[in-house]
Amino acid sequence: MSPISKNRRKLTDRFLESIKRPEVGRDTYSDTLRPGLHLRVGQRKAAWVFEKRVKGGPKRKHTLGAWPGTSLAQARAAALEIESEATRGIDRIADTHRAKLDAERAAAALLTVEQVIERYADLRLANLATGESVERELRKALGPHLNRAITDLTRADLQAAIDAHASAGRIVYANRTRAYLRTFTGWASRRDYIQGDIGFALEGAGREMPRDRVLSLSEIQAIFTATFELGPLFGPLFRLLILTGQRRGEIAALRWSNVNITGRCLELTGRQTKNRRPHITHLSPPALAEIEALHLERGESDFVFTTTGKTPTSGISKAKTRLGGLLRPDFKAWRLHDFRRSMATALAAAGVSEGVVDRIQNHAASGSAPSAVARVYQQSDLLPQRAAALDQWADMVIGAAL
Repeated sequence: MSPISKNRRKLTDRFLESIKRPEVGRDTYSDTLRPGLHLRVGQRKAAWVFEKRVKGGPKRKHTLGAWPGTSLAQARAAALEIESEATRGIDRIADTHRAKLDAERAAAALLTVEQVIERYADLRLANLATGESVERELRKALGPHLNRAITDLTRADLQAAIDAHASAGRIVYANRTRAYLRTFTGWASRRDYIQGDIGFALEGAGREMPRDRVLSLSEIQAIFTATFELGPLFGPLFRLLILTGQRRGEIAALRWSNVNITGRCLELTGRQTKNRRPHITHLSPPALAEIEALHLERGESDFVFTTTGKTPTSGISKAKTRLGGLLRPDFKAWRLHDFRRSMATALAAAGVSEGVVDRIQNHAASGSAPSAVARVYQQSDLLPQRAAALDQWADMVIGAAL
């Protein structure tokens, strides 16, 4: 005879008081007066459970409360009410679930676009090396809608952000914006912040043409000289991009906690770099001078480049446009990323090894099959060689720019 059938009987208060707690596991006592009603007794607590099949639907299990807080009479009354509903086809558990979903949707309707971006940043982007950059781009793309309810956001709103970049000829930027928006709205849809994935069918800006622009040393020097007309924020930022050869996002989001003035270097954690590897960048004399000048004007913020004190500076693209306007009219189009490629090319031409340049710029050796020498270089930090190369690069830039 099974334990359940052995413990099937008309339950009484007196009998319940006589029950002994099991030393291990759990005992179940079933009520014959109200079929489907069970008292489950464990080592520490006992609870009422009622099982009943909904007419035309599934069998449901309802928890009625702990005993003796919920008495036998109360448990039977609650079971009778549920049984009455079930025989009429009322599924209390399904109704409760639907009510919860409705409440969540109603709450989501009160959330603004900005609030959902904040949740996305905390739950999805926080552990990504590019998380802060992605959050900034989302805020820029959805800037006009940040205070709107997330449920009012439309596909047309998202497409407009993409089209604005495409119409300005920023094809790569437009396609990156599309990717960020699609991932964001997909996440928001799965969490029921919005009904349906409004970003799924967004149109891209077209095919991206590969870029291989390498700025000549004279062009680098012309840009470097022009940065002194940009003021105390973007001037130093662009000069450090040129002198260090690091990625735009890494320098723009640089924190004072990353700066080691005594050691003459920048120290980024794996969370701050594209390839998730900690990275040290030597500061050549002119780069160190830029950092020291910025440090003299440092406020309370940990960000080196900031206007709000709370976030890295924005407006880099506009500043780059201003910088371009300071150059001669026939200056060929260029991008900030060209600084890295141009540094690598110039140093290679000056005899600096591929492995050292790769280490400076914190990426794998160029090409699909790096040489044996490059593979050896990749396995060591080569800090002295990197420092010498960055000092050499600074001499190449500064020597003729002044």
